[in-house]
Amino acid sequence: MQHRACTPPLVLVVEDDILLRWTATEALQAAGFDVIEAGSAIEAISILEKRVDIRAVFTDVQMPGSIDGLKLAHLISFRWPPIRIIATSGKVKLRDDDLPEGGRYLQKPYPMAELTGLLGEMIGQ
Repeated sequence: MQHRACTPPLVLVVEDDILLRWTATEALQAAGFDVIEAGSAIEAISILEKRVDIRAVFTDVQMPGSIDGLKLAHLISFRWPPIRIIATSGKVKLRDDDLPEGGRYLQKPYPMAELTGLLGEMIGQ
């Protein structure tokens, strides 16, 4: 596992709005993270089931389909407990304790520096 120190941490960005997803992805990559994108919770779960190297998930709360970002966060916490979770919304106000233990909330619109700093802090970068 010595190679892990050289490998940038992998973040899964889950956002149904393509422009917001692209913006977050670009900011995270510029800050030194590797990024995988998903447009829905179902797509995110499919990715999580195939990958073992995802360190954090940044998810929108309000997404189409039967699983929103809050349900996704709790599912990730249950199935993949080491993965760190940040949720965001422009409409729903959450407290950190609405999320699984250790999860954090960012209100939209958020400064990209706040997102990248929070992720770095959560995964020890």
